[in-house]
Amino acid sequence: MKTNVKRTRRGFTLVELLVVIVIIASLAGLTAPMVIRQRKKADQTEATSNARQIGLAMFEFETEYGSFPDSATATVVATNNPTSGYTLGTTTANDYFLQLFAANITQSEPMFFAKTGITTKPDGVITGAKCLAKGECGFGYILNGTVGLSTAGNPSRVIAVTPLLDGTPKFNPDPFDKKAVVLRIDNSVASLNLDNTGEASLGGGKKLFAGKDVDSIWGADITPTPAYPLKK
Repeated sequence: MKTNVKRTRRGFTLVELLVVIVIIASLAGLTAPMVIRQRKKADQTEATSNARQIGLAMFEFETEYGSFPDSATATVVATNNPTSGYTLGTTTANDYFLQLFAANITQSEPMFFAKTGITTKPDGVITGAKCLAKGECGFGYILNGTVGLSTAGNPSRVIAVTPLLDGTPKFNPDPFDKKAVVLRIDNSVASLNLDNTGEASLGGGKKLFAGKDVDSIWGADITPTPAYPLKK
């Protein structure tokens, strides 16, 4: 004679569910900082690669116009390329980098991108005012006052930087985990540590923009002046 035994499936108790939730939350808490650091490292790597491309374009521009972009080269570029369709300003980093498009040095918006919190991915439209529109450039551009730098002088001088805080020669420590990406005039790219005030360190107690002397990378004849990218 067969006996039917009714089996019931035992579910999780509330305590067991709470234990599982706590374990999952703990694991998430341990891995989240690592994931965030890796993401920031990837963003920094992208900015470094783009900075090198900017440097190559700058070299070509200097070869043709005698210096990196400034107000004087803007006039020459506009004269040489009257049908480019670009209005060349001299206020923002976007303005100065736009000269590279007007001079037919580059047609790539993405190389001016850095993920900084004030940027958006470039849309690839490089006609007229749509080229390097607000948010499509993540790099600040460095001049000597209002004059473009050149490859003459100390090769450690810097011509492009990211991620600058808007309107101040200090850096946002968040996008690249307390690092600044800087492009030097010899086309080398460096990652500089940021202090708690957002200033980039050159080592030996020297800061990138905080004062200058004859022993610094700038020299007594240079006044490093950032032009800031237009935020989105």
